[in-house]
Amino acid sequence: MLAGGTSRLRRAHALSRFSAGFGSMWIGNQVTHSQRIAMPRTPAAQPAPRARRATPRPVEDAAAKNRPLMEDIRLLGRILGDVIREQEGKEAFELVERVRQLSVAYRLKRDASAGRVLDRMLKNLSGDQTVSVIRAFSYFSHLANIAEDRHHVRRREHHSAQGHLQEGSLAMTFERLAQADVRAADVAQMLEQAYISPVLTAHPTEVQRKSILDAERAIAQLVEQRDELHTEADLRENEAMIRARITQLWQTRMLRYAKLTVADEIETALSYYHATFLRQIPRMYRELENALPGHAVASFFRMGNWIGGDRDGNPNVSADTLKRALSRQSETALRFYLTEMHELGAELSVSAMLAPVTPEMRALAERSPDRNPHREDEPYRRALIGMYARLAATLQQLTGTEALRHAVAPQNPYTSAEELLADLRVIEASLKSHHAEALVGPRLAPLMRAVQVFGFHLATVDLRQSSDKHEAVVAELLKVARVEADYSALDEGARRELLLRLLNDARPLRVRGHQYSELAESEIAIFDTAVEMLRRYGRAALRHYIISHTEDVSDLMEVLLLQKEVGLLRGTLDDHAVADLIVVPLFETIGDLRNAAAIMQAFYALPGVLGLVQRSGAEQDIMLGYSDSNKDGGFFTSNWELYRAETALVTLFGPLREQHGITLRLFHGRGGTVGRGGGPSYQAILAQPPGTVNGQIRLTEQGEVIASKYAHPDIGRRNLETLVAATLEATLLHPTKSASKAFLEAADALSSASMAAYRELVYDTPGFTDYFFAATPIREIAELNIGSRPASRKASRAIEDLRAIPWGFSWGQCRVALPGWFGFGSAVKHYLGPEPKARKERLALLQRMHKQWPFFRTLLSNLDMVLAKSDLRVAARYVELVEDKRLGKKIFAAIQAEWEATSEALSLITGEAQRLASNPSLARSIEHRFPYLDPLNHLQVELIRRYRHRRTDDPSMERVQRGIHISINGVAAGLRNTG
Repeated sequence: MLAGGTSRLRRAHALSRFSAGFGSMWIGNQVTHSQRIAMPRTPAAQPAPRARRATPRPVEDAAAKNRPLMEDIRLLGRILGDVIREQEGKEAFELVERVRQLSVAYRLKRDASAGRVLDRMLKNLSGDQTVSVIRAFSYFSHLANIAEDRHHVRRREHHSAQGHLQEGSLAMTFERLAQADVRAADVAQMLEQAYISPVLTAHPTEVQRKSILDAERAIAQLVEQRDELHTEADLRENEAMIRARITQLWQTRMLRYAKLTVADEIETALSYYHATFLRQIPRMYRELENALPGHAVASFFRMGNWIGGDRDGNPNVSADTLKRALSRQSETALRFYLTEMHELGAELSVSAMLAPVTPEMRALAERSPDRNPHREDEPYRRALIGMYARLAATLQQLTGTEALRHAVAPQNPYTSAEELLADLRVIEASLKSHHAEALVGPRLAPLMRAVQVFGFHLATVDLRQSSDKHEAVVAELLKVARVEADYSALDEGARRELLLRLLNDARPLRVRGHQYSELAESEIAIFDTAVEMLRRYGRAALRHYIISHTEDVSDLMEVLLLQKEVGLLRGTLDDHAVADLIVVPLFETIGDLRNAAAIMQAFYALPGVLGLVQRSGAEQDIMLGYSDSNKDGGFFTSNWELYRAETALVTLFGPLREQHGITLRLFHGRGGTVGRGGGPSYQAILAQPPGTVNGQIRLTEQGEVIASKYAHPDIGRRNLETLVAATLEATLLHPTKSASKAFLEAADALSSASMAAYRELVYDTPGFTDYFFAATPIREIAELNIGSRPASRKASRAIEDLRAIPWGFSWGQCRVALPGWFGFGSAVKHYLGPEPKARKERLALLQRMHKQWPFFRTLLSNLDMVLAKSDLRVAARYVELVEDKRLGKKIFAAIQAEWEATSEALSLITGEAQRLASNPSLARSIEHRFPYLDPLNHLQVELIRRYRHRRTDDPSMERVQRGIHISINGVAAGLRNTG
């Protein structure tokens, strides 16, 4: 029990019946693995120190350990109940409580009669009652998440104070490096060559409005403050402020009335920089510096962003959105620097009469236009006022906006972030010269690191478009220029030959004055804008051009040609060409993944390509698609083909690295759900094939997972730490060895059988598409204003055309989570076979794979989590929405049979009869979440039924639709990683 918890519990007010309801039942832990720990300092010796053994943790009473969490839940539940009673009336409050009691009795006490009563009650609610109940349970899910986030931080602080190291922390990683006798110098050298980058993307599963996120952040801060309050008066004041914010939540629209725009998505992403990244990334670097004293820590960690540059399937992204994204990013970074410099000026009141400064510092102060006589002997303040004026001018020049305050007028803007950093280093060196190094750490050092990491651009924006769009633009350019009348009709060999000739021709293709199609004009405008943006914001603002659906070498060559057309590629392939943007193939489908290495080998075999890459930075990013490969071949096959593709690419690029210095960097297109590559990042990175990380990794952060990971500053830093810790271990400790031939053959056999079972259901079962569109809320999700991107790439109902994100999101909402497990049970059954002796031997092999092979163990761990979160009893309710009852019964029976086979197979291999037996805290959290999710799912089904059978002139249907959408929000909040 943490200090203050017991006394606060004694002082707690008497709880209402609502708190005894919502609050008392929710005692689990957060679903996401997001925790923080302070890393111990490493002594300043050249070799890393010998590892100390982490002290064993004393056994803690579970009730005592969770008491602060329960107290927070009860407090938030009580206040929410009070607000409902106040806002909606006593009857509404009592209805919510009755639904809660019946749901708990049905779920936790296995009371079938309670389930029948609950079912009748929910079906007979009026529209207004339904929406009221849905809002109550949805907001409670949100508030419970806040409490669980706080408890995770609280527990990490407790373990840190006890000297306990936790998996995935930098502290544990440095302990392991020390045990392996890895020298501090080797770690620093590795970081100098490293590149780690989480990339934020916008997708139609982020169901949170920014207004809701902001209110929840405020509540989270108030809950955190309660651990430091000790008087009745302070606690009452804090509670009143929480009540105000929960009242704000209740009276704030949970949903958007207007379609989300790209500009909205940009602002939502930037809110995480304010909340977490701008301050927490420098803090993470400081922990690394503390662990590597005497060694410079390079700025290897960079943020990436797709929002504003990702055009694949999103007609709303254009050259203007790219400009807006980079302008707002720059403004966010520069305003942060301005605020920090203003605060730094207030802190550095050092007088030159008491502490003589360096000549460089004196010169910097003299260049300042500040001539206030009160600051004549304060060189740091004078210098910072001048620097602030220059930075204000930079802000005005790059973004067209004004700084909030001016001691002197803006003047001569900085030409680059490096120039600003040089001035800050002058201040640092001068402070150290007169024994004021203590003044560097609190604000100056984090500011310097922020400038190194974020520059004037904040985050690297990736450009992305589908290969077929590039083909169409190139075809039009060639036809108008009378070079080739029908480029699209050429075979691959002819395309390569033509494109190679054009890349060696210095002349442009565009015909001046010709009116090109809207597609060609908009696509070329992106490339033209990229030239301007690089000139304005610097080389790091744009680095990657991602080609979706890369199927052959010509897809890469077309983008090189489009770069050449606008000057992003200068020179010709046969004469020292240099490209500004790395051409990044995205291999998405199972077929694409199987061809990845062959395509890249053929690309590098083209005359001039190797030299081009060397001169352009010697970096080759390759993106691997987890989402579409899963939708194409199922969970197991997707993971296996990704593993095989990575292994083949590492083998291909080994000689290119050793002989030509080419760095391979794999970019993992991971989504939130396990079916889209989700799951704990630490384990996922360590499970990568040998040699695939090598200090280089990019991965996408998508949907509501961004809020789950990065809305809370401490949890955000823990997740950032995890990426670095895993990359260090994967690179320096080589935890994964090459799998044995027997392991590889078994995985290949499982993959073949799994894919066959998956495709038989999804693509070969007559009526499956009709079942999917009826038995999931996919149609209602498509109507939600939760993303700027359409749910489908084409105007069709084909599964092939549906985006993988709403595909997975829909299955998560109806609690089937099919993309995260389907096919594995059939695969194991087929692999084991009927013959007893062979079955025994093969099962023993699978069990060894689980124990010895990180890839297989991580895959099964994620499978375990998905099965635990799915609930076919709830899913059966959605089957009632299928009008063809025979079809619904048939397909759901197949799903249910495969679920049972998969669960049985998992238990056979792992030896764990119960789901999440090795993760009791997550099991407990899920168990206590379900009673609060069940009513949302049941009401969602009822409202969908009403909505789909509505009369077109029924005015009440608008409220029914709103209820459906709020329930989608609530279920997503309760599951936390559904998209």
